[in-house]
Amino acid sequence: SPAACRGPARPAQLPADLPVFTGRESELAQTHALLPADGGHPNAVVISAIGGMAGVGKTALAVHWAHEIAHRFPDGQLYVNLRGFDPSGTAMPPDEATHTFLDALGVPPGQMPGRPEGRAALYRSLLASRRVLLLLDNARDTEQVRPLLPTGPGCLAIVTSRNQLTGLIANDGARPLTLSPLPPADARDFLARRIGAARLAAEPEAADEIISRCARLPLALAIVAARAATHPSFPLHAVAEELRDSHGSLDAFAGGDISTDVRAVFSWSYQALSAPAARLFQLLAAAPGPDISAPAAAALAGLTRRETRGLLAELTHAHLLTEHFPGRYAFHDLLRVYAAEQAGYREAAQDREQAVERVLTWYLHTADAASRFLTPNRTRVPLVPLLAENEPVEFATYDQALNWCSAERANLVAAIAHAAGSHAGVAWRLTAVLWGFFYLRSHTSDWLTCNRLSLSAARRAGDQKGEAESLTGVANALANGGSLNESIDYYLKALPRWRALGDELGASRIIGNLGDVCLRAGRYEEALEHLQQALEIDRAVGHGWGEGICLNNMGEAHLRLGRFDEARAYLEQALVVQRATDNTWVEGISLDFLGTVHHRLHHHDEAISHYRQALTRHQAVGNRWGEAQTIDHLGDVHLAGDDPDAARTHWSRALRLLEEFNHPDAAHLREKLDGLDEGEDAGPTAVA
Repeated sequence: SPAACRGPARPAQLPADLPVFTGRESELAQTHALLPADGGHPNAVVISAIGGMAGVGKTALAVHWAHEIAHRFPDGQLYVNLRGFDPSGTAMPPDEATHTFLDALGVPPGQMPGRPEGRAALYRSLLASRRVLLLLDNARDTEQVRPLLPTGPGCLAIVTSRNQLTGLIANDGARPLTLSPLPPADARDFLARRIGAARLAAEPEAADEIISRCARLPLALAIVAARAATHPSFPLHAVAEELRDSHGSLDAFAGGDISTDVRAVFSWSYQALSAPAARLFQLLAAAPGPDISAPAAAALAGLTRRETRGLLAELTHAHLLTEHFPGRYAFHDLLRVYAAEQAGYREAAQDREQAVERVLTWYLHTADAASRFLTPNRTRVPLVPLLAENEPVEFATYDQALNWCSAERANLVAAIAHAAGSHAGVAWRLTAVLWGFFYLRSHTSDWLTCNRLSLSAARRAGDQKGEAESLTGVANALANGGSLNESIDYYLKALPRWRALGDELGASRIIGNLGDVCLRAGRYEEALEHLQQALEIDRAVGHGWGEGICLNNMGEAHLRLGRFDEARAYLEQALVVQRATDNTWVEGISLDFLGTVHHRLHHHDEAISHYRQALTRHQAVGNRWGEAQTIDHLGDVHLAGDDPDAARTHWSRALRLLEEFNHPDAAHLREKLDGLDEGEDAGPTAVA
C-alpha cells in the first residue's frame, strides 16, 4: 500500500566480501583483538579507524573483517560510502548518512523528523539499545564521522579514510590501524589467487617485477592480474614489459599524489578495451552522482540496454569499474580521475555533452514515471523531449517506483545540481516531479537544496514557469521542515508568478497551501481566508481533488476555533467530494475530525462510528500514524463514556503502533496509560 510503514528492521547493508581476499593476517589479528575473545558483545562502543593511501585496500579489509564478525551484532549491519574523496567534491553530509541509516533501521517516512538535529537525536536513541555494526567507508575527516557514531554499548564502528583521523583517535577512543602496501609475500599470494600459483612459479622474476612496478599496491595489482587473467596465454614477462614500457615510474605509489603516475597501470588496461567500452568508460566519468545503474548507463551512452550490459561487463572484468550492487556500478576514485582525463580530450567533448544531456532527460522521464505512482492526482509537469531512443524505466507498482527513487536519490540530487548549470529546464522539472518522493521520504534538506538550485537556474534562464514552480517548491520544503513563517513568505512570492502565467490552478494550489500553513501555525482566521479563496478557484476550474482537501482544512480550522456546527458542515461536504474523487487518504482524516466534533458535542455513539470508519480508510492506504491517532481518539471517547477498560485497550493498541516506528506521540500515550493506572490505584473518588 502507498504509505505502508515498516516495523523495526534488521539491516544487512555490508557490500559483498571479496572472494579472493588474501593476506593482511597481522592487520586482521589487530582488528579481532578489539573485540572480546569469548565471542561476546563489547561492553562499550568500539571504534576502529583504518587509514592508508588510496588503492591500498582499506575498504577490502574493512568489509572482510565486518563479514567475519557480523554474527556478533544481532541487530544488523549498516554501511555507507561517505564519498570523502570523490573527485566531484560531493562528500556526503552527515545528515544525509543519518537519514539513510534511519530508513534502514525501519523509521517510516511519515515519522522522519524534519530537522537534522531531530534526525540525529532519533538515530542516537535507536542505536542506544541495539548491537549494530557500522562501516563508515571513505570518510573525509572526523567532523563527517562523529555525528554517525553510536553512543550505546555493544556497537562497533569501522571507519576507513585516507586521512589520519586524529580527532577521532584522541577524543573518541578510536583504535588506529594504518595500512601499508602489501608485504612481498602477501603480494605474491595476491597475484597467485587471481592468476594461478603455477603461472607465478614458472616466471618468478617477471612476477617480482610486476609486484615491484605496482609498488605492492592492491588496486594496481588487481588491474594487472585482470589483464593477465584475461589473456592466459600471455607470458608474465610480456605483462611486465608492458609496465616497463609505459614510461611511468609508479614511484608515486609509495607516497604522495598517486593520481598522476598511476596512469601507467591504468593506461594499458584501458587501451586493451574495445572501442565501445573505452567510449563508455570515458562517458561514465561525466555522469552525475556517485554511481550509475545499467539503464542509466545505456541512456548516457545512447545504446540499448543489452549492448550496454555487455560493455559494463567488459569494464568490470578489466577491474576498471566495480559492480558494487547488482546492476549498479561505481568507479574507484582514482579510476574516475583517469576516466575523466581520457574524456577531457577535445575530440570527445561533443559526445560527452550530448551524453550528459541524454542521461539528465532520462532521469527526468523516469522520475516522472515514478511520480505517477507516488502522486497520481498531482498536476503533471510538462517534460522536455527524451533524447535518442532510450526508454525510461517502467514501473508496475507503487513500491517499485518508491524503491527506484530511493536507490537513485544521490544521483537525482547530483543530476539536478548539474542541470542547474546548463540545463535549467531539466533542473526545475526534475525537482518538481520529485516532490512526492521528497515529501514521502522526509528528505527535506534535499528538497530545499534542489528547489533553491532550480530557482536560481530558472531566474538566470528567464524561465517564468520554472521560477513559479521553484518558488512553490522552496515554500513546500520549508513548510515540511517546520519553517512556517518563511514558507509563507515564499508562497506570497510565488502567487503573483502563477497569476502572471494565467495559471488559476497553480494560484489555487498556492492559496490552499497558504491556508494549510497558517492553520499549522495557529493563524486560524487567516487560514480560513486563504482556504475560502482556494475553494472558490477549485470549484470554478473543476478541481475536485483540491476542493476536497480545502473543505477538510476548513473543517479543521473551525474545529480548532470551537465552532463545531461549522466544522461538521464543512467536513461532511468534504466527504462527498473526497468519495467522488477517490481521495481515500484525506477521507480518513476528515472522518477522524468528524469523530472529534461529535466527541466535543458529547455524541459518543456518533463519535465512535466516525472513528471506526476513519480506521478503515487509514488501513486501506496504509496510514499507520493516522490509524494510531484515531485509535487514541477512540480511547478518549470510551474514557469519557466511563469505560476505562476500553480506553486502556485502545490506548495500548495505539501505543504499540507508534512504538513500531518510534513516533514521539508514544510518550504522551504512556502518560495517559500511567494516569489511568494511578487513578485506579487511588480509588473511585480520585477518578471522579
